[in-house]
Amino acid sequence: MLQGGGLRESRVGGSNRAVLVSVAQFDPEVRLGRRPGAQRDTKKLHKTLSKLGFRVEIHSDLSGDEIYQLFLEESRRPVKDCFLAVLSSHGDEGCVFGADGKPVLLSRIYNYFNNECFEEKAKVFLIQACRGGALDDGVEVDSVTDSSECSFTQHLSVPIDTAVMYATAPGYGAFMHPLGSVFLQTFCRLLQEEGNRELELTRLMTRLSHSVAFTFQAKGGALAGKKEMPCFLTRLTREVFPFASMQ
Repeated sequence: MLQGGGLRESRVGGSNRAVLVSVAQFDPEVRLGRRPGAQRDTKKLHKTLSKLGFRVEIHSDLSGDEIYQLFLEESRRPVKDCFLAVLSSHGDEGCVFGADGKPVLLSRIYNYFNNECFEEKAKVFLIQACRGGALDDGVEVDSVTDSSECSFTQHLSVPIDTAVMYATAPGYGAFMHPLGSVFLQTFCRLLQEEGNRELELTRLMTRLSHSVAFTFQAKGGALAGKKEMPCFLTRLTREVFPFASMQ
């Protein structure tokens, strides 16, 4: 739980939990392309988080309603100190898509966890999905047209002691490669490297943003030279160390 200077794993019963929701294959009538790298992300996340003591559950190719139902149920299950959710799919600003093409509103998912069961528990969401169709040329921008109102609404829907890390900025696309997404693969790589697991969450996410923004550049065709810049939203009230070793 959140105590004193921050959150580290306590010796109370239960475990930290991670729920991985990945949509790689959409229903035949849905005009959304297959995501061949999604399964590689899921396998890497499962291996990495399990080694860090998380109880990991994988849910693949769920419909929109099934995703809602899953997170409603998860919001009622006890957790030790930290709940981590990964949503990986096609998306748009404020939503991801189920296998049936139905948009799943992220604000609704976040709001499920605004309850007594999750008070003083760290809640972390990683969103691997596009937030629009723009492509990042790697230049610094101040804002994205028509995204501020939606982003502000999402911020208000995020409960206290929650952090959300998006693969990309509002209005922009997120890259998926057959070998996995740069965002989630980099996240796993950082946790496997010495020293990163002990970092406070905001410092770890800053390191993740830097690594994706300055080491990744798309190659080939119309996407050549395009970049990706993750976006971090936090309402944490204390320092959080979700991946640190037990002391």
